Amino acid sequence: MHLTAGNYWRRLRAAAAVLLLLPLYASAADLLQESAKTGTAVYWDTLSGTGLLEKNGHQISFRAGDSIILLDNRKLAITDAPLLDNGVLTVTQKFLDQTDQFFRTESSGVSFRVGAIIVDPGHGGKDPGAMQEQVINGKKVMVREKDITLAVGKLLYDRLKAGYPDKKILLTRSTDVFLSLGQRTEIANSVPLKEHEAVIYISVHVNASLDKKASGYEVWYLTPDYRRTVLDKKSDASQDKTLFPILNSMMEEEYTTESILIAKFVMDGLQSQVGTQSMPRGIKAEEWFVVRNANMPSVLVELGFLTNQKEAALLCDSEYLKKSSLGIYNGLSAFVTHFERSRGFTGAK
Repeated sequence: MHLTAGNYWRRLRAAAAVLLLLPLYASAADLLQESAKTGTAVYWDTLSGTGLLEKNGHQISFRAGDSIILLDNRKLAITDAPLLDNGVLTVTQKFLDQTDQFFRTESSGVSFRVGAIIVDPGHGGKDPGAMQEQVINGKKVMVREKDITLAVGKLLYDRLKAGYPDKKILLTRSTDVFLSLGQRTEIANSVPLKEHEAVIYISVHVNASLDKKASGYEVWYLTPDYRRTVLDKKSDASQDKTLFPILNSMMEEEYTTESILIAKFVMDGLQSQVGTQSMPRGIKAEEWFVVRNANMPSVLVELGFLTNQKEAALLCDSEYLKKSSLGIYNGLSAFVTHFERSRGFTGAK
């Protein structure tokens, strides 16, 4: 598997749909209330029906209605399935006892960290991306997506190199050259990592629309409905035809959740830097090739619309691009800090 730290990605996922056909336990307890008593963090999502418990650098992944739980993304255990009762996630005392026992007895000598960050400026060379001639400061200018993405990508790369000298920071292209989508994801998927290290991928793009009034920036992640294989087919888990799809599904959900979290941090970072110069269009899901084929948490940033005259002028302004790159950097930095603190890594930034 490309990510040797496939054991690390924590999930914000949890139960959502009401499972009418599942019997409710007579002595069910509210998981949120019980976890608060023990200082256990509970992350859950209303889309996937999966969730995560986190404490002392350890995690337990679960799915509503499923009796199989995953401990630290490496061991399976059987317990009473968490259930939904009128929108409340409920568990039995057996579930609480087993999870508490795991958190109390597991001692982690392992620290997980982000080992590499891939910055991918979209388009390049013979592929200019979106293009639009605009009048900027009284002059006609051909605004090209490939130029803007490269400028922001290089600024972001420089910030990451300065901020994280201990990590591998990679730029898929540093000049005006053409790279196929497959070449881009291959670069990301082949990054060598140490054990317990993770990699994240960010693709930079610029938007265009037939509606000249369309404006604003967006951050995209892979839609949770898209199914893919993220575990190494040569791994030990692949030998068990029953176990492999379960572990792959859980890891797939981990990547989606982490991508959503990165997207939120990046969106917040951009909003803080850009202010009212451009407006956020939100976090969205799509099956873009680069996020679909990068076997890691990944997001795609659309910096703005070059078909909008006002926004095109901003995208040609070096100071505005510096703000954009700083916003993305701050978002990535917030994610790295969150990830490494929650997984026990205490090394210098």
